[in-house]
Amino acid sequence: MEQVQLGRSGIAVPPVIFGCNVFGWTVDKAQTFRLLDALVDLGLNALDTADVYSYWVPGNQGGESETLMGEWLKARGRRSDVLIFSKGGIEMPGKGKGLSAAWLNRAVEDSLRRLGIDVIDLYQTHRDDDVTPLAETLGALDGMIKAGKVRAVGASNVSVARFQEALAVSAAQGLPRYETMQPQYNLMERGIEADMLPACAEAGVAVIPYYSLASGFLSGKYRTEADLGKSLRGTRGAGKYLDAKGLKVLAALDAVSARYGATPAQVALAWLRARPGTVVPIASATSLEQLADLAKAAALRLDAEAVQMLDAASA
Repeated sequence: MEQVQLGRSGIAVPPVIFGCNVFGWTVDKAQTFRLLDALVDLGLNALDTADVYSYWVPGNQGGESETLMGEWLKARGRRSDVLIFSKGGIEMPGKGKGLSAAWLNRAVEDSLRRLGIDVIDLYQTHRDDDVTPLAETLGALDGMIKAGKVRAVGASNVSVARFQEALAVSAAQGLPRYETMQPQYNLMERGIEADMLPACAEAGVAVIPYYSLASGFLSGKYRTEADLGKSLRGTRGAGKYLDAKGLKVLAALDAVSARYGATPAQVALAWLRARPGTVVPIASATSLEQLADLAKAAALRLDAEAVQMLDAASA
């Protein structure tokens, strides 16, 4: 499978990164194992998780996704076959938050313990912290890299101004820089095209968007109000896109899908991969059928006409 370089990190990933937020939420342990077995066999070996996944489920405390992944890694012995990406910094009940050195060091140790591994391939700050100095945060990440606990670092959910400030601090103080940026980005949410996307392209930083399928809306699964009840994701997020613009985007996806013999989800992910710079979407699956869909999306390339059609529909 084609590999894409993440900035200057030395990490190469498949064209689609698997989002492990579903583990411990809409996917139980048995299905987690089935999905992980299958995705590695398909070549989708880059796994993105976070310490907070899936704390929002009643009875969960956070870390459930990492714990299930760790159990799979121990049972299968396949650490060398996968790339593990995680994140820290968002508050969980009864635990710390933010990007201070003290909290980040504790958070990364907790993630390593849950995952049962020695090093996280890409560790990302999950949400900006405008109280902690950037030099402190980047210094803590530098210490993790030097200690062999983290290979490279990235950021998520920050403004372009803070991102560029972080790059400047890294350059001035000889600290590691963010090699990836993880924002919300899809055909329904294109706000980063005004500033973050070009800033990342100029800096050679890879963009790894979350909600690449707009909470499943771009799969074409939700076309009426009645459809929203098909899943938890439908009731949680897809409903806000069910308007005139959303239906226009679905129509364009249907037209392009028919041309390529593909599904709307495959086309929506291929559209992201066609954006300027390096864009590698994160997408989840809860079934083996959806996982096969992601593998086909990784091989799909759209021509200029298809991209322009989708651009116009989602403008």
